Amino acid sequence: MFEIASSKLALERGDEATKAFAQRMVTDHQKTTDELKGLVTSGKAKAPLPAAMTSSQQSMLDKLNGLKGADFNKQYHSDQESVHEDAVDLFKRYGDDGDNADLKAWAATTRPALEHHLMMAKDLNK
Repeated sequence: MFEIASSKLALERGDEATKAFAQRMVTDHQKTTDELKGLVTSGKAKAPLPAAMTSSQQSMLDKLNGLKGADFNKQYHSDQESVHEDAVDLFKRYGDDGDNADLKAWAATTRPALEHHLMMAKDLNK
């Protein structure tokens, strides 16, 4: 949720490189969100879908909302690197050790895209 919401904001406020990255984040994360919802609604994965961002994510989004220009770009790039590090770690752990076969397979096949997002975020954050 954070990646999508913050990236939609970046599409409005970011420089051209930031906007290009943000569009990719919106497209890719909406796809993975839809895939995860499909696993849950089909009954293949039994998990509650989050209804809102974590308080930490909401705080990050609130901070971004107050920024513009270079300050916005710098914070967005930093946030994206951080959240993608967390996502890669989560998907690696679940892909390796998860207890639901379908969700485990999905995490393992989704992780390379997240790793690519992390590389892209690190490049932006230089």
